[in-house]
Amino acid sequence: MSNDSPVWVYTDIVKDHFIHPRNVWEDDAWPAQGVGLVGSMACGDQMRVGIIVEDDKVVDIKWQTYGCASAIASTSMMSEMVIGLTLEEAYKLSPKTIDEKLGGLPKHKFHCSVLGDKALRAAIDDYLEKEGRDNPYRRMAAKIICECKNVTDVQIEDLVKSKQATTLDELRELTEYGTVCGKCQFRVQRLFDELLHIYEH
Repeated sequence: MSNDSPVWVYTDIVKDHFIHPRNVWEDDAWPAQGVGLVGSMACGDQMRVGIIVEDDKVVDIKWQTYGCASAIASTSMMSEMVIGLTLEEAYKLSPKTIDEKLGGLPKHKFHCSVLGDKALRAAIDDYLEKEGRDNPYRRMAAKIICECKNVTDVQIEDLVKSKQATTLDELRELTEYGTVCGKCQFRVQRLFDELLHIYEH
């Protein structure tokens, strides 16, 4: 075998979900009750997730993904994991859990699973908004990024999603992150860059 031969760096589970993706959204007439769209075609990854809910449980889910093998496989796996979960359980589904179910993605591809997680949450957000209901899951899922100013990842996400913060300077002005001890600055910058990719600024 030549040293130049390509090497498949994905697990058999990833390969299976890439070649035989589950729950793909193929019918535009499918009656989704909540829809989440994240990512950017310009950056190479975009996902649309739709859900049907009964008794606060996800009973069906469909998705479309434009992206790499990791993006397709991780969304396919996520769709299988979600059916039957309560909205709260689905909202808490983490990229790490999806990654573990896939047997592990290459580190440089891990961000692809984050999109599936975000698209699912966006679909649940959309469903609850259409139902005129409060969304307690966002608050429950929030993690503090800047302890000194009590700034959460959900707060940063909302500011980026609404385009109130399109630069780190704008984010700092709105939240005052990093103005006390400064230890959070790297974490905030990493999250901010990820969110810019997800919400296509």
